[in-house]
Amino acid sequence: MESLTSITGHDGAQQSPWPPVATPGQPATAPVADPEGEEVLDLLRHAIRRYVVMPSEEALTATTLWAAATHLQTVWQHAPRLAVVGPAKRCGKSRLLEVLIEAVHEPLITVNASAAAIFRSIGEADPPTLLVDEVDTIFGSAKVAEKNEEMRGLLNAGHQRNRPTLRVTGPNHEVVKFPTFAMAALAGIGDLPDTIMDRSVVIRMRRRAETEKVSAWRYGRDDLAVRELRTRLAAWLASVREKALALEPKLPVEDRATDTWAPLISVADLAGGHWPVLARAACTAMTNYESGRDEDGGLKIRILAYIRRAFASEGDPLMIRTGRLLETLNADPEAPWAEHSPNGLTPRGLQILLQVYGIKSANRRFPGNHQAKGFTRAQFTDAWTRYCPPEAAATLPVEPGA
Repeated sequence: MESLTSITGHDGAQQSPWPPVATPGQPATAPVADPEGEEVLDLLRHAIRRYVVMPSEEALTATTLWAAATHLQTVWQHAPRLAVVGPAKRCGKSRLLEVLIEAVHEPLITVNASAAAIFRSIGEADPPTLLVDEVDTIFGSAKVAEKNEEMRGLLNAGHQRNRPTLRVTGPNHEVVKFPTFAMAALAGIGDLPDTIMDRSVVIRMRRRAETEKVSAWRYGRDDLAVRELRTRLAAWLASVREKALALEPKLPVEDRATDTWAPLISVADLAGGHWPVLARAACTAMTNYESGRDEDGGLKIRILAYIRRAFASEGDPLMIRTGRLLETLNADPEAPWAEHSPNGLTPRGLQILLQVYGIKSANRRFPGNHQAKGFTRAQFTDAWTRYCPPEAAATLPVEPGA
């Protein structure tokens, strides 16, 4: 078997023949490479690629940086989750966790531990890294998820510092604060609850094709090699801890995505070299893809972009009839609301999607003194500005690596 430590450089990945494209949030000048940091990240990236077929290069980059970031949890303000999800069994989710167990800081692996057991295992000074396999047994259905609401609350609270859980313990019934802050990797079939997915770097695994080959994973051999990388990662990141504390990286995303991706981008900037570009490319591609997948929030944002497109197709009139708007929306066979009912999106369905923005249809007087239910363009301008600015509405999300 080829030694991991004998590999140097950018893990053998082919370089694109195309010139680099500017990425929002990219530093004006490339950070000077830290030789040790750049090399150990390259080696970890190569190790993950060796044992697991990742869904894209971006996912491979993100997973590498997430594992490295666990070694500086005491520095970060947020503890990003790594949601390793797939549509079925045998997609490589558990294998990826096996590799990560040997790479992350103080791994705490579990399959069905209770929320109480987990928050009692999290220390404030040096939290472990939680790795939960078969998480679909916790959140796999609405009924099961309801029974595990405490676990969901723990995972949500632990994304941010200073969100302890309070419990009454002991014979004197004293109120005790238990810290929740810890990075966590969660692997299972199907998506996790929306509130957890929103706090996660999402890795959408796929079943390995016959043409895709990986090396066999053997304990007593491969785990030891990855542990050597863990030792190097920990030593390198400890040496740049003060730098990490002062770092304020520029990110190509906003809001909660910034909180989730900041530790990963920071590790990339500390390593320098090619890692800052790789990290921001992964951040942009993966967050754009996930923004269109949320069946609730994402759909409600996408409807705004499609309605603006409908107004544009009509010449941007001041008003549009509800019937005409629905006709335009339902004419697109690729649109997700085409499956709302046998006849596509209905007036009631449209009302439900828009009510969160306070937008309702009303009786309007159209040219020719014709009265009908409809919307004015002015009703949407504020929501368009806030949720889907023109540059974001021009293209729909594309799966990273597709």
